[in-house]
Amino acid sequence: MSLFGALAVSGSGMDAQRTRAELLVQNLANAETTRTPEGGPYRRKDAVFSSSSVDPSFDDELGAASGEQPVGVSVSDVVTDMRAPERRYMPGHPDADKDGYVLFPNINPAEDMADLIGANRGYDGNIAAIAAVKDMISQSIQMLSA
Repeated sequence: MSLFGALAVSGSGMDAQRTRAELLVQNLANAETTRTPEGGPYRRKDAVFSSSSVDPSFDDELGAASGEQPVGVSVSDVVTDMRAPERRYMPGHPDADKDGYVLFPNINPAEDMADLIGANRGYDGNIAAIAAVKDMISQSIQMLSA
């Protein structure tokens, strides 16, 4: 794989982690949302990653002919959690049913914060990989110019 192929792979990883982080932040922001336009409480969303090919360069095409092909990551689907919502007894709430229970999203903020930290670390790992490739390219240019 070429150095530019490595940049494309890390870029795809950063894009996937960004999407995951956006969904996690959306979950945290809606942890107490009891009414949505679709009806009922907010439903937790999560990203599903899958491997995908990255935009190949000429060198990558030659590598593909020899059986090597750079593979990145993409968000193949966004799944909605269909578990039953949490019921809380709040008879004065505007969304309470006849028995005084309100349906709240089944979201664990601590779990989503831990997942958000994981997404951040994944993003940072891809940034470090891109920085290493940039250094290799820079050193290659310096060696060729000497």
